[in-house]
Amino acid sequence: MSVLPIRTFPDPVLRTPAAAVGPGRTDLHRLVQDMFETMDDVGGVGLAAPQVGVGLRIFTFDVEGQRGHVIDPVLRTDGELVTEPGEGCLSVPGLRYHPERYAEAVVSGVDAAGEPVEYRGEGLTARCFQHEVDHLDGMLYIDRLTGQDRKDSRRRLRDAGYGRVTGTTQADRAKSVSSSFGGLR
Repeated sequence: MSVLPIRTFPDPVLRTPAAAVGPGRTDLHRLVQDMFETMDDVGGVGLAAPQVGVGLRIFTFDVEGQRGHVIDPVLRTDGELVTEPGEGCLSVPGLRYHPERYAEAVVSGVDAAGEPVEYRGEGLTARCFQHEVDHLDGMLYIDRLTGQDRKDSRRRLRDAGYGRVTGTTQADRAKSVSSSFGGLR
């Protein structure tokens, strides 16, 4: 297994909708394991395949006692829109904001063996599911911001100092990277 490099803003892969995996793929076990290892290495609660440069609809998660992965997820949301707790992103290091997310979410799809899976969550788990599916749709959490948070995030991302933040983050993460995953698109 390998720790993979995590792509950071403004890498175009983060703005590109991921392709459906579809039935019959049997070569995804290694990618899923590498994504778990990468997510664990950086202390994340979720990781989408585009964040490691793979344009497929797959994400892993480990949040509030639930750990799993979903291929070709279908997201259903319910409940009220909430803005807490704050949200960050491995691909947008150093920033934390409060986008609105639904309080409850259900995600279904298949696992790497092609077996159906379904996970339910509230609070942080629901936020994680919505955040990761956004990644698969080519959207970052900062795209959901409004008002002053939106203005502040745009200003901070344009600031020359933000490039140093991502550079430092990538250099720190590179110490753990064991290989570059390739070939799956």
